[in-house]
Amino acid sequence: MRSIMVAALAALAFGATSSRARDDGRYAGTDPAMHAWFDHLASGKGLCCSFADGFSIADVDWEVRDGRYRVRVDGQWIDVPDSALVTEPNRFGPAVVWPYRDTDGLTQIRCFLPGAGT
Repeated sequence: MRSIMVAALAALAFGATSSRARDDGRYAGTDPAMHAWFDHLASGKGLCCSFADGFSIADVDWEVRDGRYRVRVDGQWIDVPDSALVTEPNRFGPAVVWPYRDTDGLTQIRCFLPGAGT
């Protein structure tokens, strides 16, 4: 799943504060180094793009409260588990989240990459 590259391009092209998309491979040639970097991003839960589609989120849709990250997905604030935090520096810029729905239909966070400069 290479959805983050499409989301990044869509956000830049359309000025969207958040976007979801799936990369079908057409953007792999746009910036191969960035594409490869996204492909290898992982949290304690494993590779980010292997299980969930990621999307960039606006600064107003993520925060640190009581020393923990929180993200707003579909209008709902969700605490980011420590195991879902991507700890390497953000070379992309905006914060990125990889949410998914569990078997009970609850939104969980696979990975969260804080915005650059945090």
